[in-house]
Amino acid sequence: MKLYQTVLIILLLYFNSCASQTIYKDVLNDTNNWIVEQQPGGKVLFEGNSIEVIDAKGCTIWLKNELEGPIKIQYHITIIDEGGPYDRVSDMNCFWMANDPENPDDFFKDSKNRAGRFPNYHHLKLYYVGYGGHNNTKTRFRRYNGNIDRPLLPEHDLSDKKFMITANKEMHIEIVVKENYTSYSRDGEILFEINDPEPYKSGYFGFRTVNNHMKINSFKITQLN
Repeated sequence: MKLYQTVLIILLLYFNSCASQTIYKDVLNDTNNWIVEQQPGGKVLFEGNSIEVIDAKGCTIWLKNELEGPIKIQYHITIIDEGGPYDRVSDMNCFWMANDPENPDDFFKDSKNRAGRFPNYHHLKLYYVGYGGHNNTKTRFRRYNGNIDRPLLPEHDLSDKKFMITANKEMHIEIVVKENYTSYSRDGEILFEINDPEPYKSGYFGFRTVNNHMKINSFKITQLN
Protein backbone atom coordinates (compact mmCIF):
# COMPACT_ATOMS: atom_id res chain seq x y z
CA MET A 1 0.00 0.00 0.00
CA LYS A 2 1.34 3.43 -0.96
CA LEU A 3 2.09 5.97 1.74
CA TYR A 4 -0.62 8.43 0.67
CA GLN A 5 -3.22 5.64 0.81
CA THR A 6 -2.15 4.75 4.34
CA VAL A 7 -2.34 8.39 5.41
CA LEU A 8 -5.80 8.74 3.83
CA ILE A 9 -7.13 5.70 5.70
CA ILE A 10 -5.74 7.01 8.99
CA LEU A 11 -7.36 10.40 8.40
CA LEU A 12 -10.71 8.82 7.53
CA LEU A 13 -10.64 6.70 10.68
CA TYR A 14 -9.76 9.76 12.74
CA PHE A 15 -12.54 11.92 11.35
CA ASN A 16 -15.08 9.11 11.72
CA SER A 17 -14.13 8.70 15.37
CA CYS A 18 -14.57 12.44 15.91
CA ALA A 19 -17.93 12.50 14.15
CA SER A 20 -19.78 10.43 16.74
CA GLN A 21 -19.47 8.83 20.15
CA THR A 22 -21.48 5.93 21.57
CA ILE A 23 -22.98 7.01 24.89
CA TYR A 24 -25.30 4.06 25.63
CA LYS A 25 -24.75 0.44 24.64
CA ASP A 26 -25.40 -2.91 26.32
CA VAL A 27 -27.73 -1.32 28.87
CA LEU A 28 -30.82 -3.48 28.35
CA ASN A 29 -29.99 -6.02 31.05
CA ASP A 30 -29.73 -3.48 33.86
CA THR A 31 -33.03 -2.41 35.40
CA ASN A 32 -31.26 0.57 36.98
CA ASN A 33 -31.14 2.18 33.52
CA TRP A 34 -34.90 2.06 32.95
CA ILE A 35 -38.18 3.25 34.44
CA VAL A 36 -41.16 0.95 33.74
CA GLU A 37 -44.69 2.36 33.72
CA GLN A 38 -47.17 -0.46 33.14
CA GLN A 39 -50.83 -1.27 33.67
CA PRO A 40 -51.76 -4.36 35.73
CA GLY A 41 -51.52 -7.77 34.09
CA GLY A 42 -48.30 -7.31 32.14
CA LYS A 43 -44.61 -7.76 32.86
CA VAL A 44 -41.22 -6.58 31.61
CA LEU A 45 -38.19 -8.88 31.71
CA PHE A 46 -34.59 -7.63 31.60
CA GLU A 47 -32.21 -10.46 30.77
CA GLY A 48 -29.48 -11.46 28.33
CA ASN A 49 -28.97 -7.80 27.35
CA SER A 50 -32.50 -7.63 26.00
CA ILE A 51 -35.91 -6.46 27.13
CA GLU A 52 -38.95 -8.70 26.72
CA VAL A 53 -42.34 -7.05 27.13
CA ILE A 54 -45.49 -9.06 27.71
CA ASP A 55 -48.23 -6.48 28.05
CA ALA A 56 -51.95 -6.53 28.72
CA LYS A 57 -53.22 -2.94 28.91
CA GLY A 58 -50.36 -0.52 28.27
CA CYS A 59 -46.66 -0.09 28.95
CA THR A 60 -43.94 2.54 28.58
CA ILE A 61 -40.27 1.82 29.35
CA TRP A 62 -38.19 4.99 29.73
CA LEU A 63 -34.44 5.27 29.57
CA LYS A 64 -33.97 7.13 32.85
CA ASN A 65 -31.35 9.59 31.58
CA GLU A 66 -32.25 12.71 29.62
CA LEU A 67 -30.86 12.88 26.08
CA GLU A 68 -29.63 15.93 24.22
CA GLY A 69 -29.21 16.21 20.47
CA PRO A 70 -27.70 15.73 18.06
CA ILE A 71 -28.13 11.99 18.60
CA LYS A 72 -28.89 8.73 16.85
CA ILE A 73 -30.97 6.04 18.58
CA GLN A 74 -30.81 2.48 17.22
CA TYR A 75 -32.29 -0.84 18.27
CA HIS A 76 -33.66 -4.14 17.01
CA ILE A 77 -37.21 -5.17 17.87
CA THR A 78 -39.34 -8.25 17.22
CA ILE A 79 -43.10 -8.53 17.67
CA ILE A 80 -43.77 -12.09 18.75
CA ASP A 81 -46.75 -14.08 17.47
CA GLU A 82 -46.52 -17.64 18.78
CA GLY A 83 -49.98 -18.17 20.23
CA GLY A 84 -49.39 -16.60 23.63
CA PRO A 85 -52.20 -14.78 25.45
CA TYR A 86 -50.81 -11.34 24.50
CA ASP A 87 -49.20 -12.26 21.16
CA ARG A 88 -51.01 -9.53 19.22
CA VAL A 89 -49.24 -8.13 16.14
CA SER A 90 -49.61 -4.43 16.82
CA ASP A 91 -48.10 -1.33 18.45
CA MET A 92 -44.33 -1.35 17.97
CA ASN A 93 -44.25 2.21 19.28
CA CYS A 94 -41.82 4.70 20.81
CA PHE A 95 -41.50 8.20 22.27
CA TRP A 96 -38.44 10.41 21.99
CA MET A 97 -37.31 13.83 23.25
CA ALA A 98 -40.14 13.71 25.78
CA ASN A 99 -40.71 16.45 28.38
CA ASP A 100 -43.46 17.09 30.92
CA PRO A 101 -44.60 20.75 30.91
CA GLU A 102 -46.27 20.21 34.30
CA ASN A 103 -43.03 18.94 35.84
CA PRO A 104 -40.20 20.53 33.83
CA ASP A 105 -37.53 19.75 36.44
CA ASP A 106 -38.58 16.19 37.29
CA PHE A 107 -39.84 14.13 34.38
CA PHE A 108 -40.55 11.09 36.55
CA LYS A 109 -42.47 12.91 39.28
CA ASP A 110 -45.75 11.80 37.69
CA SER A 111 -44.52 8.33 36.72
CA LYS A 112 -46.85 6.41 39.05
CA ASN A 113 -49.86 8.36 37.84
CA ARG A 114 -49.02 7.78 34.17
CA ALA A 115 -48.76 4.07 34.96
CA GLY A 116 -48.67 2.95 31.32
CA ARG A 117 -52.15 4.23 30.48
CA PHE A 118 -51.88 5.85 27.04
CA PRO A 119 -54.12 8.94 27.56
CA ASN A 120 -51.92 9.90 30.52
CA TYR A 121 -49.11 10.74 28.08
CA HIS A 122 -51.08 13.09 25.83
CA HIS A 123 -50.12 16.23 27.78
CA LEU A 124 -46.38 15.69 27.24
CA LYS A 125 -44.17 17.37 24.66
CA LEU A 126 -42.50 14.72 22.51
CA TYR A 127 -42.13 12.96 19.16
CA TYR A 128 -44.05 9.70 18.74
CA VAL A 129 -44.31 6.90 16.21
CA GLY A 130 -47.15 4.45 16.52
CA TYR A 131 -45.87 1.64 14.31
CA GLY A 132 -48.47 -0.91 13.24
CA GLY A 133 -51.17 0.51 15.49
CA HIS A 134 -54.89 -0.22 15.21
CA ASN A 135 -54.20 -3.95 14.90
CA ASN A 136 -51.37 -3.43 12.43
CA THR A 137 -53.26 -1.21 9.99
CA LYS A 138 -51.72 2.23 10.74
CA THR A 139 -48.19 3.60 11.14
CA ARG A 140 -48.18 7.23 12.24
CA PHE A 141 -45.89 10.04 13.37
CA ARG A 142 -47.17 12.69 15.76
CA ARG A 143 -45.65 15.71 17.45
CA TYR A 144 -47.22 16.13 20.88
CA ASN A 145 -47.38 19.84 21.71
CA GLY A 146 -48.06 19.66 25.45
CA ASN A 147 -51.71 20.72 25.16
CA ILE A 148 -53.25 17.26 24.70
CA ASP A 149 -53.27 18.15 21.01
CA ARG A 150 -51.62 15.48 18.87
CA PRO A 151 -52.03 16.70 15.29
CA LEU A 152 -51.72 14.13 12.53
CA LEU A 153 -50.63 15.34 9.09
CA PRO A 154 -51.80 13.32 6.06
CA GLU A 155 -48.23 12.51 5.02
CA HIS A 156 -47.59 11.09 8.49
CA ASP A 157 -50.51 8.64 8.33
CA LEU A 158 -49.36 5.48 6.55
CA SER A 159 -51.58 2.50 5.81
CA ASP A 160 -49.72 0.64 3.07
CA LYS A 161 -48.98 -2.94 4.11
CA LYS A 162 -45.26 -2.45 3.46
CA PHE A 163 -45.16 -0.07 6.44
CA MET A 164 -46.72 -2.55 8.87
CA ILE A 165 -45.23 -5.11 11.26
CA THR A 166 -44.04 -8.51 10.07
CA ALA A 167 -44.56 -10.88 12.98
CA ASN A 168 -41.53 -12.77 14.34
CA LYS A 169 -39.17 -10.75 12.14
CA GLU A 170 -36.44 -8.66 13.74
CA MET A 171 -36.66 -5.06 12.54
CA HIS A 172 -33.97 -2.39 12.85
CA ILE A 173 -35.16 1.03 14.01
CA GLU A 174 -33.05 4.18 13.73
CA ILE A 175 -34.04 7.63 15.00
CA VAL A 176 -32.01 10.77 14.33
CA VAL A 177 -32.35 14.12 16.11
CA LYS A 178 -30.24 16.97 14.75
CA GLU A 179 -30.95 20.71 15.07
CA ASN A 180 -34.53 21.18 13.81
CA TYR A 181 -34.59 17.79 12.08
CA THR A 182 -35.76 14.38 13.25
CA SER A 183 -36.28 11.15 11.32
CA TYR A 184 -37.49 7.60 11.88
CA SER A 185 -36.18 4.70 9.79
CA ARG A 186 -37.00 1.00 9.62
CA ASP A 187 -34.49 -1.44 8.13
CA GLY A 188 -32.60 1.41 6.46
CA GLU A 189 -35.67 3.06 4.92
CA ILE A 190 -36.71 6.49 6.17
CA LEU A 191 -40.44 6.48 6.91
CA PHE A 192 -40.71 9.94 8.47
CA GLU A 193 -38.60 13.08 8.08
CA ILE A 194 -39.60 16.20 9.97
CA ASN A 195 -38.16 19.70 9.87
CA ASP A 196 -39.57 21.21 13.03
CA PRO A 197 -39.55 25.03 13.35
CA GLU A 198 -39.78 24.61 17.14
CA PRO A 199 -37.75 21.43 17.64
CA TYR A 200 -37.49 19.28 20.72
CA LYS A 201 -33.72 19.10 21.14
CA SER A 202 -33.58 17.31 24.48
CA GLY A 203 -35.75 14.92 26.47
CA TYR A 204 -36.39 11.28 27.28
CA PHE A 205 -36.69 8.16 25.12
CA GLY A 206 -39.23 5.42 25.79
CA PHE A 207 -40.44 2.18 24.25
CA ARG A 208 -44.23 2.14 24.11
CA THR A 209 -46.78 -0.62 23.52
CA VAL A 210 -50.14 -2.05 24.51
CA ASN A 211 -51.47 -5.62 24.55
CA ASN A 212 -48.62 -7.32 22.74
CA HIS A 213 -45.47 -9.39 23.19
CA MET A 214 -42.18 -7.97 21.94
CA LYS A 215 -38.44 -8.31 22.41
CA ILE A 216 -35.83 -5.54 22.09
CA ASN A 217 -32.07 -5.89 21.71
CA SER A 218 -28.94 -4.23 20.22
CA PHE A 219 -29.90 -0.89 21.75
CA LYS A 220 -27.40 1.93 21.16
CA ILE A 221 -27.39 5.71 21.35
CA THR A 222 -24.72 7.72 19.58
CA GLN A 223 -23.91 11.36 20.22
CA LEU A 224 -23.42 13.08 16.86
CA ASN A 225 -21.00 15.98 16.49
